[in-house]
Amino acid sequence: MTLKPFRIGEIEIGFPVVLAALAGYSDLAYRRICRRLGAEYCATEMMLDRMHIQPGRQVRLMSRSEQADHPVAGQIVGNKPEEMAGATKTLDDLGFDVIDLNFACPVRKALGRQRGGFLMSQPENAIAITRAVCSATDRPVTLKLRQKFATADNEDAFFRIAEGAFDAGAAAICAHARSVEQKYAGPADWDFLARVKAHFGEKTILGSGDVLTPGMALEMLQQTGVDAAAVARGCLGNPWFFRQVRDLAEGRLPYHPSLAEQRAVMLEHLEGAVELYGQSRGPKHMRKFGIKYARLHPGPKQVRMAFVAVRKPEDWHDVLRRFYGEKEEFAAEAVGK
Repeated sequence: MTLKPFRIGEIEIGFPVVLAALAGYSDLAYRRICRRLGAEYCATEMMLDRMHIQPGRQVRLMSRSEQADHPVAGQIVGNKPEEMAGATKTLDDLGFDVIDLNFACPVRKALGRQRGGFLMSQPENAIAITRAVCSATDRPVTLKLRQKFATADNEDAFFRIAEGAFDAGAAAICAHARSVEQKYAGPADWDFLARVKAHFGEKTILGSGDVLTPGMALEMLQQTGVDAAAVARGCLGNPWFFRQVRDLAEGRLPYHPSLAEQRAVMLEHLEGAVELYGQSRGPKHMRKFGIKYARLHPGPKQVRMAFVAVRKPEDWHDVLRRFYGEKEEFAAEAVGK
């Protein structure tokens, strides 16, 4: 399968499988690894607009980037046009290549504060926010939307917001093929993605939902015609995902990292987390990543439980020594003990 480049505004992206914004996960440390292993375009974690208007330590960590971390989208969430525009100016000053608006987050906290996916029930406000943001920057603006708000709804709100956004100057839309109410339950409706792409023709559409394996990324591109597939849960603990997509597209078996390589990448990730969050917080932050990385190990359950028990930096290194030692046969034997 030939993988075609796509564009977000004037930015050409050569590889149409991208790292989606992942709250709590797509920080600089993880983006750095995903890029090295094949992801050309990435998004930050979801950031509250007000955090950029009155910036503190947390937003400085979430918005950290570096020279090699481009092109990158800064994703913001909020519900007031003027505040989203203000946050956009800050992201602009920080050098983000794309401003991404989250109108899709289905978590209770976002909905309760009328942010994220709540905007799928408020199309006029979503469009007003998009207009304000497009007026506040010369950089490409993208939107993350869901198919609809409630599962019983029709898709009118999606198309109203998407059409209004493109009219306001948005460069692309990422469409998640579930309702806000569904969250992540049930199969994603890829027929919906095909309808969206057919409706908007030459406009750039990214697809989201059930890109859980490298093969599913290729299937989405083939079945729906979207310009790119956005990977979220599927690449957690498997930053080799992007390389594996290329392998499959070129007719090769997908690459599988050895235990030694998994260990090396986790140490690299830990080093990045400590650099970002500090000696104490970094290893704690990495515990949830270790649980995800465990899925690639021959004994995933035991390794996962070992990572769950991590409390201190030395605990993290102890898990790596026990299950990812330099001699792979020794590490594999540890699972059977």
